[in-house]
Amino acid sequence: MELICESNDLNEYLTELDAVDFSNSVIQAKVYELFNSSQTDIEKAKVAFEFVRDEIHHSWDIQSTQVTCNASEVLSKGEGICYAKSNVLAALLRSEGIPTGFCYQRLMLFDTPEKGYCIHALNAVFLESINKWIRFDARGNKLGIDAQFSTDEEKLAFTVQEELDEKDYPIIYVEPHSKTISTLEAHTNALEMYKYHLPEYL
Repeated sequence: MELICESNDLNEYLTELDAVDFSNSVIQAKVYELFNSSQTDIEKAKVAFEFVRDEIHHSWDIQSTQVTCNASEVLSKGEGICYAKSNVLAALLRSEGIPTGFCYQRLMLFDTPEKGYCIHALNAVFLESINKWIRFDARGNKLGIDAQFSTDEEKLAFTVQEELDEKDYPIIYVEPHSKTISTLEAHTNALEMYKYHLPEYL
């Protein structure tokens, strides 16, 4: 699939947002811990991706009811669903001047169409050293999910099954989609939100 940038201005993919609040002291402390000036953009992207994938827990995986949204909140609490985790990865990389956007898939919520669908969030990162956008999915690995860092090919958490009405959205958004943010802001129980209230379409 060919990715399509919402904006041709890479600077827009570096903007600080309410949900991507990288100047917050919590984010800056983690930036100081994860990165150093000798790292390449590829090395920084790998470090940030693996940190968010492995160290920020997916709320559903740990069966937590806590809802988090803004990057600093997600980092402070150490958990969030994919919408929240994508905010953290964007914040860490944008703070280092690495353009980072938001991408989406429409997936079956569980294992059959009858159990419904949901919008899933991941990130696209522009690596200047190889002049390339690459999608990364930091939702967190578990049995049956093995997302990895690769600059050669996508190794995402989920492979879209178009015959089952799943979909890859090609657009790299500058900001988190409003439907994802409004979902997080409207709910206080992450498990109920995940099971019953995730958007099915962008």
